Amino acid sequence: MRDKSIVGAPIVHMVCMAVLLFAFWMLLSGNTEVKFITYGVLTSIIASWVCYPLLLVSNLAGTKKYFIFGINPFKLICYFFWLMGQLILANIDVIKATVRPELQINPCVVRFRYKADNPMAEVILANSIEVTPGTVTMNVTPEGVFEVHALTDGAAAGLEDPSGMPGKVAWLLGQDFTFEKMGRDY
Repeated sequence: MRDKSIVGAPIVHMVCMAVLLFAFWMLLSGNTEVKFITYGVLTSIIASWVCYPLLLVSNLAGTKKYFIFGINPFKLICYFFWLMGQLILANIDVIKATVRPELQINPCVVRFRYKADNPMAEVILANSIEVTPGTVTMNVTPEGVFEVHALTDGAAAGLEDPSGMPGKVAWLLGQDFTFEKMGRDY
């Protein structure tokens, strides 16, 4: 009996996970004898079946369960390259702010509320902000309030733009989201 609260097809999730585990096993072992390939296939299938329930996260309402690796690979690649571009731009912004005395560093704490049904959206957004130079995710509350330290005005403005990183994360997961600016503290 299929659990209707799981978003997506569990069998597809398990097969994809088994294929990835088997590919990783082949990469590490390099052994192509039939006996070892059979062991690898069986182990991958059993591991994906046993671990699948551990890789489901529920939304706050508890009505849906999301597979944590249930991300479209094409969207993931696009998001990765977009994020790399943002990292380069943020690096340039931080370098300019530290090297040129006329551009002042203006640290502040930016607060905003970001809610999406999939809890992975908040995790991905918090980590994406964290790896971006000039920003540090200080806190994320259960209500979805983000507190982020921004080094420059440009970094703070980027955080307050719902079409920027918050919108890209929602696009990555195929989610609708709510975004509310809550101000800055200097």
